Amino acid sequence: MLLILFFVSLVVFAVTTILPGDAAQMILGQKATPATLAALRVRLGLDQPAPLRYLAWIGGVLRGDWGESLIMNLPVGPLLAQRLGNSAVLALLAWALSAVLGVGLGIVAGLHRNRWPDRLISVLTVFFLSFPPFVIAVFLIIIFSLWLRWLPASSMIEADANLFSSLRFLILPTLTLTLSALAEVARLTRASLIDVLNSDYIRTAKSKGLPNQLIVWRHALRNALLPAISVLALNIGYLMSGTVLVESVFAYPGLGRLLLQAISQRDLPLLQGVALVTAAIYTLANLAADLAYRWLNPRIRYS
Repeated sequence: MLLILFFVSLVVFAVTTILPGDAAQMILGQKATPATLAALRVRLGLDQPAPLRYLAWIGGVLRGDWGESLIMNLPVGPLLAQRLGNSAVLALLAWALSAVLGVGLGIVAGLHRNRWPDRLISVLTVFFLSFPPFVIAVFLIIIFSLWLRWLPASSMIEADANLFSSLRFLILPTLTLTLSALAEVARLTRASLIDVLNSDYIRTAKSKGLPNQLIVWRHALRNALLPAISVLALNIGYLMSGTVLVESVFAYPGLGRLLLQAISQRDLPLLQGVALVTAAIYTLANLAADLAYRWLNPRIRYS
């Protein structure tokens, strides 16, 4: 994980360094004089060679100093922590719902292979896989906000607001992320369960006269869930960082919207911080998947 994060930090810094445009120009505007631009570049350290700027940045990160946002004039660390907390609430709600519904629908489809429950679930999952999340968001806004008037169309709340007292503003973005994430989980669970039910040891268990429910829940399901575990783990990272357009559609103050602001305004310290936090989330999610593999399959050993 440390090696991956080190290489990610190199790539993030390299990409943000070669981005077109001038951060000093973005801050001061088009009417800035060459003297003021040069003075700001010196203050921001932009006049230093790239290796020295990388060492200064990564050294600050290791000390807990993530720098200061060029546009907002706020410390990057507390800003990331606040927005990460907002995205975590949204992502964890969507992840839990997509895990329960996706695995549940996959089990139902696998146990009723080629019958109407399987066909119905397959049609629904393909339908949701066919649309990007922001299109699903627009559909939900039209249905639940414009037609039915049940829920607010926007989740524009204060960044430091109590999210649990504003749950009605989280319903539509959570539902959007859930629908876009559960389809792949359901299809993978279905395919894996069908494959496991056709294996030799399941046929042996049936020949011994074991009850079908015992065979499914104790023997088949644990092995069938192994491929879905990796998808569920990666979904954590996707839901935490891949919600840029969804958070923008609903004006939700999360990490994805902060990333979009950092890119559009070329706020390099903020952009580097968001990218590094995102990489850390993905690596931790993969570690969680490895540990879950070990729990589900005792034959797996890590040395």
